[in-house]
Amino acid sequence: MLRSLSIRDFVIVDRMDLEFSSGFTVLSGETGAGKSILIEALALVLGERGDALVVRQGADRAEVSAEFDVRGMREFTRWQAANELADEEGTCLMRRVIDGTGRSRGFINGRAATLAQLREAGEFLVDIHGQHQHQSLLRATAQRGLLDAFGALVEQVRRVTETFREWQRRRERRVAFDNNAAAFAAEREQLEWQAREIDALKFTAEEWQSLIAEHARLTHAASLIEAAQHGLEVLSEGEGSSLSQVNGVITRLNHLLEYDPRLKEILDVLEPVQIQLQETSYALRRYGERLDVDPQRLREIEQRLEAVHAASRKYRVSPEQLPETLERAKLRLSELGSSGDPDALRGQEQEAHGACVEEAKRLSAARKKAARKLSDEVTAAMQKLAMAGGTFEVALHPLGEPALHGLEQVEFLVSAHKGMAPQPLAKIASGGELSRLSLAIQTVTNQVAQVPTLIFDEVDAGIGGRVAEIVGRMLKQLGTRHQVMCVTHLPQVAASADHQWQVNKATANGKVLSRVTVLNEAQRVEEIARMLGGVKITETTRKHAAEMLGVKS
Repeated sequence: MLRSLSIRDFVIVDRMDLEFSSGFTVLSGETGAGKSILIEALALVLGERGDALVVRQGADRAEVSAEFDVRGMREFTRWQAANELADEEGTCLMRRVIDGTGRSRGFINGRAATLAQLREAGEFLVDIHGQHQHQSLLRATAQRGLLDAFGALVEQVRRVTETFREWQRRRERRVAFDNNAAAFAAEREQLEWQAREIDALKFTAEEWQSLIAEHARLTHAASLIEAAQHGLEVLSEGEGSSLSQVNGVITRLNHLLEYDPRLKEILDVLEPVQIQLQETSYALRRYGERLDVDPQRLREIEQRLEAVHAASRKYRVSPEQLPETLERAKLRLSELGSSGDPDALRGQEQEAHGACVEEAKRLSAARKKAARKLSDEVTAAMQKLAMAGGTFEVALHPLGEPALHGLEQVEFLVSAHKGMAPQPLAKIASGGELSRLSLAIQTVTNQVAQVPTLIFDEVDAGIGGRVAEIVGRMLKQLGTRHQVMCVTHLPQVAASADHQWQVNKATANGKVLSRVTVLNEAQRVEEIARMLGGVKITETTRKHAAEMLGVKS
C-alpha cells in the first residue's frame, strides 16, 4: 500500500508531505483547491507523461516521491528482481523529477529507471479510476487476468500456457529440420565420427591423473631408487649411520643415568628420535623394493599419453575434457536422431497442438461461464450507481489458433445507458461514468483483485442523494480489503470514510498554494457541514453532519 507521498513545486503545491493509512480515505475541499492535483502528482511518479507546465511558477523543477509497502507482493518482488530494482526492506521508493525544460528523470529505490519501468511498477501498486490513463482496467491483459482470477481459472491458464509453449517448441524443431535438413545430416555425420573416435580411446578423467602420476614415477625411477638407497645408507645401513650414532649416544647416557637423574629428560627426547629413524629406514627399504625401472611399461604409458593428446588437439579441448566432449556429442546425436525423421517431427507437433487445443477449449468453456457471471454481477452493481439501464459485458473474441493464454481475446464492453451499443471501456467519454463503472467492477471482484491501492476521481460526478450513499458504502466496503482513496464533493461519500483530508488554497507571497489538513472528528463535522450547506453553515447543518458521521453533537 501507499505509505507516503512527498511533493515539491508541483503546479500550485510548493511543499507537501503526506502519510497514508489503510482503509478508506476521502479528499474534500473547495473546487480548485488542488484535490485532483494530488492524484496527478501520484500519477506522475507512476509513469504518466509530464512536461514543464507541471513545474510550479518560479521553481527550477518539480519533484514527487512515493513510498510503498510491498511486503507479500510476490509478483512485484519478482519484477523488481528481474529489473535489478529490488529493495531488501519490503519497501519501494519511487521518485520523479521534471525540470523547467521538461526533461524528466525517474528512480526506483534510488536507481535510475525508465518511464516504462515506472509505469510497469505502478501497474502493480496503484489503480487510478477516473478519466485517467493510469488505470489497469483499460488494458486488455488486465481485463483477461481479472476475468481468470474471478473465475478461479489461473491454474487452467497455466496449463494452456505450458501446452502452448510445448507446441511452439515442437513446431520450431520441425521447421528448423525442414529448413536445415542437409546441415543436420552433415552435423550428424561429423558427430558420429567424433563419438566413435573418442569412445574408442576408452578414456576417463580419472585415468588421466593416474597416467600422469605413473609416467612421472617411471621417468624418474632411477633417481628415485638412488635417493632411497642413499637415504638408507645415511640413516641406518652405512658406516657411521645416523641410527647407529643415536643408538650409541642413548647407550652411553643410560650408563651414566645413575650418576645424574637429569639425563632422563634428554633420553626422553632421544628415544622417540631413535624410533622414528628406525621406522623411516623400514619405510625407505619397502619403498625401494617396490620401485622398478620398466622401460616397456614406460613406452606403453607414453604411447597412451600421445593418443590422448592427439585426440585433445584434434577436438581443441584439454585431455580432461575429452569424456565431456564425448557426452556432448552423444547428447547432440540423440537430439538429431529424434529430430531426423520429418514424419515423426510432424506427428510430435500435431500431438502437442492437439493437447494445446484441448486445454484451451476447456479454458474457453470455463471462461464463458465466468464471463456471464461477471457480466451479470457488474451490470447489477451499475444499476445502483446512476447507470440505470446500462449493461456490462465480458466479450470473448475467438482466435483462429490457440495463443499463450487461450483461444480468445478478452474485452470489457459497456453500455452506460439503455439503448446505447456496448463499446470498449476505454471509449467511455464521461470520467464520472468510467469511475463508477470501475467501482462496480472492483466491488464485484475485490476478493481477487491484486492491486493494493485504489484511487477514485470523479466518482461523484452527476450523482447525489441515495446513489451517493451507495457509492460511499461501496467504497467503504472496498476499504476493508484495499487501501482506497477518493476525491469527492459529496457529503454522503465523505461521511462513509475512515479518514478525511481537507484540501485548501492559501496565498503566500502573492502566489496561490495548495494545503492539506488531516481532519479530526470535530473538524470532519465542520467539513461535512460545509459540504451540506455551502457558504452559510447553520447549527441544523452541523447536527445533520454529526448525525451522518455518527458523532454525538
